[in-house]
Amino acid sequence: MLDRLEPQSPDALLALIKLHAADDRPDKVDLGVGVYRTGQGDTPVFGAIKAAERLLVDTQESKSYLGPEGDIGFVNALMPYIFGSDATMGGRIAGMQTPGGTGAVRLAVALAQKAGLKKLHMGTPSWPNHAQIFADLDLEWAPFDHAAADGTANLDAVLAAIRSAGPDEGILLHACCHNPTGIDYTPEQWEAIGDAIAETGIFPIIDSAYQGLGNGMEEDAAGLRSVLAKVPEAFIAYSCDKNFGMYRDRVGAFYILADGGDTLDKAFSNANALARASWSMPPDHGAAAVRLILRDPAMTAQWLDELDQMRARMNQVRARLAEAGTAGSVDLTPLGHQNGLFSMLPVTKEQVVELREKHGIYMAGSGRINVAGLTMDNIDKFIAAIADVTG
Repeated sequence: MLDRLEPQSPDALLALIKLHAADDRPDKVDLGVGVYRTGQGDTPVFGAIKAAERLLVDTQESKSYLGPEGDIGFVNALMPYIFGSDATMGGRIAGMQTPGGTGAVRLAVALAQKAGLKKLHMGTPSWPNHAQIFADLDLEWAPFDHAAADGTANLDAVLAAIRSAGPDEGILLHACCHNPTGIDYTPEQWEAIGDAIAETGIFPIIDSAYQGLGNGMEEDAAGLRSVLAKVPEAFIAYSCDKNFGMYRDRVGAFYILADGGDTLDKAFSNANALARASWSMPPDHGAAAVRLILRDPAMTAQWLDELDQMRARMNQVRARLAEAGTAGSVDLTPLGHQNGLFSMLPVTKEQVVELREKHGIYMAGSGRINVAGLTMDNIDKFIAAIADVTG
């Protein structure tokens, strides 16, 4: 039976990890894998997480089943950071824990499809796994251009996509720190997007994977909140893997916004059933650690301070790149007003290979770079290498 399977292409970023590991040049630079790195190139465990894990070891009394909704204390503790002071929006929001943001996106799309979603609109380029999830669910999706030629968000394209949508169609939006472009909507653009969604009735799914890594926790939630204030229903997929540094623990949450208690209860029961069939129940440890942090003011303050330091370091790198201006044929100045871990460079696949082979600089074939892979020690080498291969 297994002979019927067709071979699948390996994940390009995983292949890049192997290539980087095999390179023995001491000054090699890894800009591929999407994790935060310090100025020394490390991806550390947050001090707040270590403190919470010690407390968890001392106080956790059982590892019995929690159920498909996971750690509801964790889910509820996150809500004020995502949705604001009225965390339930008048009792219109319910949530559950998921295995990372990926699990939340998968659950959001599957539940929307079960409710009748026929087609999803999405700005491209986007996180590659979005399209893989849609394909696995056999869901039709339509691209629109996320970025304009000047390195800002293409408002006209997203509004055109929204207004072209027919019945039973949806749109997937990145809440902040767009992956892979780093290009976010301005507050005014978010207002226009929310108005268009409300006017047309298109169903919004918002993927929030990087809150706090752009302009701050409140600032990075503002666009999401402005849309939710205008619409009767929406799904929100959330990840703690980046802003708590818990990549391998897979800590995520899925939220439903709906009008009316009966509708919300019905949607939540269907989400529970899908989760039960998919992963039964999510892993507990990481979510429990986040819950402990968010319930303790001292640990919360420590976490937010560590998050501020991460954001400041990435902004320092972006400022240095923007200051360099043009490297060869590449204008680096737009990177200074983009957000989060990622940006896209207008380089060809051949130039990416040349960067790797000639300069030991590893990045995705699409031109996406992880700016956290750059430090004050290697950034000049990177700028010079870009100038060399594109000049």
